Amino acid sequence: MPPEQDTTVEILMRQALAGDKRAYESVLHYTSRLLRPYLLRRLNSASATDDVMQEILLSIHKARHTYDGNRAYAPWAFAIARFRLTDYLRTHYADKLRHAADLSDVEYMIGDDVTKSEFTYESIKGEIDQLPKKQAVILQMIHEEGYTAKEVAEKIGMNESAVKVAAHRAYKVLKKRLDS
Repeated sequence: MPPEQDTTVEILMRQALAGDKRAYESVLHYTSRLLRPYLLRRLNSASATDDVMQEILLSIHKARHTYDGNRAYAPWAFAIARFRLTDYLRTHYADKLRHAADLSDVEYMIGDDVTKSEFTYESIKGEIDQLPKKQAVILQMIHEEGYTAKEVAEKIGMNESAVKVAAHRAYKVLKKRLDS
């Protein structure tokens, strides 16, 4: 609803708190229209949106006595919506984690050497030495001496992103040479 009607929902909510059932029904319809886009942007299905909306409306019903009629309705409703959405997501993802495969259970399927490379710095040192001097120095400092890109940059007077770019280009050249 447009902002100029916000005062209407506050009036309706005060009437609802005084016992007007029609006013309360109007407040709940307004709340649904207000919150549905918020939920749709954060949830991946219409059914999840409907489920969370029902939880929100139920929470608003239970907490209606906490509404201060002198304050705006929308922020109060959004606060409740955020809590219900957070609860839903926490439960949803916790359930997914309970049903997820434990990596240690499937480790035998992928073998021990998934992250192992047949190449070591020492085994390709001859190829690295054929790179342009700056690239060779960067790779040596990173892989043989254990420096980070930031530390290499400070030591050789380059900026960190330039070190990363140079290393990336060196890796591409090495990959092409070693794959052929």
